[in-house]
Amino acid sequence: MLGALTLMPAATQAQIRLNQVGMYPNQEKIAVIEGTAKSVTIKDATTGKKAAVKARVLRTATSPWSKKRRTVVDFSTLTTPGAYTISSGKQTARFTIKPSALRDVTAATLKAFYLTRSGMATEARYAGAYARPVGHPDTLVYIHPSAASLGRPAGTTISSPWGWYDAGDYNKYIVNSAYSVGIVLCSYAQCRDYFDRLKVNIPESGNLTADVLDELMYNLRWMLTMQDPYDGGVYHKLTTPNFEGFVMPTDCHQRRYVVQKSTCATLDFAAVMAQAARIYKGNKDYPAFAAQAARAAMAAYGWAERNPDVLYQQERLANPAVSTGTYGDSHTADEWYWAATELYLLTGDQRFADVAAKHQPRRFTAPTWGNVASLGTFELLAHDKPLPSTLGEGLGERLLSYCDSLVATTATSSFQTPNGNSARDFGWGCLAETFGTNGVALLYAYRLTGNRKYLTAAQQDADYILGRNATGYCYITGFGTRSPMHPHHRPSEADGVEAPYPGLLVGGPNPGQQDKSDVKSYPSNQPDESYADVMQSYASNEIAINWNASVLALLGWLEAEQTK
Repeated sequence: MLGALTLMPAATQAQIRLNQVGMYPNQEKIAVIEGTAKSVTIKDATTGKKAAVKARVLRTATSPWSKKRRTVVDFSTLTTPGAYTISSGKQTARFTIKPSALRDVTAATLKAFYLTRSGMATEARYAGAYARPVGHPDTLVYIHPSAASLGRPAGTTISSPWGWYDAGDYNKYIVNSAYSVGIVLCSYAQCRDYFDRLKVNIPESGNLTADVLDELMYNLRWMLTMQDPYDGGVYHKLTTPNFEGFVMPTDCHQRRYVVQKSTCATLDFAAVMAQAARIYKGNKDYPAFAAQAARAAMAAYGWAERNPDVLYQQERLANPAVSTGTYGDSHTADEWYWAATELYLLTGDQRFADVAAKHQPRRFTAPTWGNVASLGTFELLAHDKPLPSTLGEGLGERLLSYCDSLVATTATSSFQTPNGNSARDFGWGCLAETFGTNGVALLYAYRLTGNRKYLTAAQQDADYILGRNATGYCYITGFGTRSPMHPHHRPSEADGVEAPYPGLLVGGPNPGQQDKSDVKSYPSNQPDESYADVMQSYASNEIAINWNASVLALLGWLEAEQTK
C-alpha cells in the first residue's frame, strides 16, 4: 500500500486533535479539543447512532507558550472496532478503531526506503505513480583529494552503487545511514516475528528474507563500498560538491565524490556492520554477508584505533569545495561505545568490553545520528547472556529513570504525551529525535519491566506524530485527514505527481526557523506550532532516512505488541 490521503475542510480539521490513522481496541484513546469543550459526543460514523460509552473530560490544559486552553478528553472505554465521529459544538473529527491499526502506516514508512533507493529504477509494479528511471548509478565516483590514500590517489574513480538518498537531497552519508540501519535492526531484533511477516511489495519480496532486512541490505551493500580496502577507513559521505536543484535524479549531472574519512563515520560503520553480522548470520539469501560484514567491522575498528580523533572538517575541503550536508560531530565517545559494544556482542572479546566500559555514558539519552550511545545501551539491555559487571551494572536503572521522567510530565501535558511539554522538545527533526526515539526507549522500558505505563507512553508519542498535536497534522505523508503535501524533498517536488511520496516523516515544529529567509508562511513562533507545509521549509518540512528509521522502529514495535 502506498498510502491514502483524504483531506477534510480546514475549518473541521484543525479543532479536534487525535490520532488520524487508527487506534487499537485496547489502547488509551484521547482527543484534544481546542478551547473549553462544553459537551462531547461520539457516534458511529456509518449509522449516526450515539456510541454506548461517553467521553470523559480529564482536564483543561493551558499551553505553557501560547497560553491556549485545550480540553483533554478520554474515550478509552470505547473498544468496539469501527469508524466513529467525535463532536464538540460545531466541530467534528473522524477516527477508526481496528486491530492492526498501524499496519499500513508502518508498511509505508518501510516502503518509503524503497522509493528513495539510489542507483536503480523504481518500477510501477512496486512504486505505482512514483516509478522513475534510474538515477545516480554511482559506478563512476571520484576520490576527492581529502579522501586520497596510497591505494586510491585523488582523481581516481571507484564504484559505489546502491544505498538510499539521505534526505531531501540526493547524497549518501555514512553516519546517518549507519544510525538508520542500526535503530531499525534494534527494533527488528525485538519483534522478529512481526517484521518477518511484514510484506511491502519490493523487488526482493519473494525471497526467504524479511522485507525489512532486504531493504536494509540495499543500503548495507552501499556502505561496504565506502570502505577503503587499503586501510579499512570509511569515507564520510558520497556527494556532489553542491546540492542539486529541485529536479529528478536523471536530471542531475554534477560529479560525485567520496570525501574525507572520519573517525565517527568509521566507528558507526564498524558498529552497524558488527550488528548486521549477528542479525544476518545464517541468512540463505545473503550467505556470505555476515562474514564479510564482520571482517569489514574489524578492519574499520582497526583504522579508528590508528586514527582515534579524525573529525570531519568540511570547511577545509578543496578542489572542489563541498557545501552539502556535513553530519559533523565533534565528540567520538558515543561512537566508540556503540562500536565496541557491537564488536563485543559479535566476538565476545573482552578488549571490546573494556573499551565500551570506558566510554559508557553515566546517564541515558535518546539516540540520534549525532549521539549513538543509546543504540549500544539498547543492544546490551537486549542481550540474553550475562554481561561483564563493568558493562551491565546500572544500565536498566538509567533507562528507567529517564523514561520515568518522561512519563511524569504526561498528567499535566496539553496533548496527553510524555514529550512535547518543554520548549527543548522542539527543533530540527524533533518528531523523530524527540517523539520517535523516546518512544523506542519507552518500549525498551516496557520490555524490561512489563509495566504497561511505558507501552502507553510510547503509544502516546505515536499519537502525537499521527495527529494529536498543536498543528493538527498527521506528520507522515499520505496518511490522516491532514497530511504534509509539500515536503522539502526533491523527487516529490519534481515528479509531476500531486501527492508527495507516501510514508515519509517530516521533521516537525522547529522554532529555530533556520529557513525563515525563504519561508514567509510560518503560522506561529510558538515551539509546537512552528511548522510550515511548504517545500522551501527545510527546517521544519524536510524528510530524512534517520527520521523515517526512527518512526519505523517505533510504529513497527507498537504494531508487534498489539498483534501478538
